[in-house]
Amino acid sequence: MKLVFVLNMLASLHSFVASTDQVGVLINLKLTLKASNNQLSDWNQNQVSPCNWNYINCDGDDVVQISFPSIGFSGTLSPRIGELSYLKGLSFPGNTITGKIPEEFGNLSRLTDLNLENNHLSGEIPETLGKLTRLENLILSQNDLNGSIPDSLSNLANLSDICLAFNDLSGPIPDRLFKVARYNFTGNHLNCGTNLHPCVSIVSAKKGSNHVKVGVVLGSIGVIVLLLAGVLYLKWKSRMKSHQNEVFVDVAGQNDPKIAFGQLKRFGWRELQIATESFNERNVLGKGGFGKVYKGMLADDTKIAVKRLTNYESPGGEAAFLHEVELISVAVHRNLLRLIGYCTTPSERLLVYPFMPNLSVAYRLREIKPNEPVLDWPTRKRVALGTARGLEYLHEHCNPKIIHRDVKAANVLLDEDFEPVVGDFGLAKVVDITKTSVTTRVCGTMGHIAPEYLSTGKSSEKSDVFSYGIMLLELVTRQRAVDFSRSEGESEVLLLDHVRKLVQEERLDAIVDRNLKKNYDIKDVKMLVRVALLCTQSLPEDRPAMSEVVRLLEGEGLAERWEEMQHTELARRQQYERLHSRLNWADDSVCNQEAISLSGGR
Repeated sequence: MKLVFVLNMLASLHSFVASTDQVGVLINLKLTLKASNNQLSDWNQNQVSPCNWNYINCDGDDVVQISFPSIGFSGTLSPRIGELSYLKGLSFPGNTITGKIPEEFGNLSRLTDLNLENNHLSGEIPETLGKLTRLENLILSQNDLNGSIPDSLSNLANLSDICLAFNDLSGPIPDRLFKVARYNFTGNHLNCGTNLHPCVSIVSAKKGSNHVKVGVVLGSIGVIVLLLAGVLYLKWKSRMKSHQNEVFVDVAGQNDPKIAFGQLKRFGWRELQIATESFNERNVLGKGGFGKVYKGMLADDTKIAVKRLTNYESPGGEAAFLHEVELISVAVHRNLLRLIGYCTTPSERLLVYPFMPNLSVAYRLREIKPNEPVLDWPTRKRVALGTARGLEYLHEHCNPKIIHRDVKAANVLLDEDFEPVVGDFGLAKVVDITKTSVTTRVCGTMGHIAPEYLSTGKSSEKSDVFSYGIMLLELVTRQRAVDFSRSEGESEVLLLDHVRKLVQEERLDAIVDRNLKKNYDIKDVKMLVRVALLCTQSLPEDRPAMSEVVRLLEGEGLAERWEEMQHTELARRQQYERLHSRLNWADDSVCNQEAISLSGGR
């Protein structure tokens, strides 16, 4: 009896010591990540067990998962994480974590998921990760990792998803990694992209046994038959009535295996109907050519924004819709609005995003209530740079690249920290724009649309750059891109013309939003206005790419680029004047009719 008592005491003591060690490791992680007390307020080093802390999952008394999605940490990863011997999942995406990936991570023998994407990690991928024999998912994309891919990763026999895209890796890729079900090595200097080995795999569903596949096929056929029978019955019943009701076939919420790469959830129609109070008009956050956006609340109190698309039809039907949704879902960047799910029924297409508590830049500029603060100058500068970075990612780091087509202040949202996130990208292909309230082939907002896009209907990265330039002017002036109610004596309806005139008159102070009450740096104003005018040049080939815009906003090469534009404009003006002087003979025409100007130059 005493022996049993002693053994129980030893087991309890071991459990206590293990929990205390875990607390020490996690508190050390909190310190290295430079987490504020507000971020991890319940992480208390005086507690015996960490299993009731936020972002921690346990199995019994053992920590098995740590997850920090887009929390805002800016420190480094603690090597002591390697001491958590029962850890199965480690997920820190969307932060600004720096430093190297600790070699000690190779001690996590039970680890199945490692996700460190969209941070600022540097250095080489540790060889020790090849010891993680149970690892299934390795996601290290969108960092600053360099060197070669370790050969040791070939030892990961259970690997089903590896994403190392958009780093600075170079050299050969181990052949074994091309046999992984899902891989992505784009955006590096690696030996892929040839006919033998593409840099990215075709997204496929996870493996399963033959019995499971047969079961899924038979189950799917049964569900389809039942749904078709239900739809036919409802249609027949509706014809028997004197009025027609809208028919919805609900789809149960699930993680859709068709687009698992983007980690999307397929919401049920009823779930979103309840969340938005039956799409009540008082929950409308905004509306545009693609439909209305509703504020919603899920059963777990998560706030969401639901975009209810109008006239969603596309030539490829639902398959094309899902393909475009997948492309949107894999565009992950700290300055892009993250798609978290969708819903499809026979008559509806809905997209689900996280709710942005500070709404849009347009709201903060022009629609704030009397008790709300004005968008200050440092925040406006941050919006300018963050938006540029988001668009740069869409243009230069997505495959295929994504043209936004409607860049404006209303489509740049602000999170709880007033950080900008670009929304509404990728939607032009999700809906049939010929049936929306956008009345032409051109998808965009008047005043923001580039002249070549307006005249030809063909968009490009440079048409987005033009729209971005107009948005910069909105940020500086608080004025709309098109305004017929400007003060008397100002004939410029377009904001671009108005600003150009004031710049020529060297009246920069007259440009700036008066609500700032002189709380700005005139040098910053000059910089943003010059970048805006570079972006809004008439010829698309004269405009900078978004990657150059980012550099210009960071102070690199703006003076030279501005001087170059001035010389180009002067040369064109002189060429025009010479041509005009040669044609003066037309004034001596016998008829001498007064010339009629059809459209003034802008």
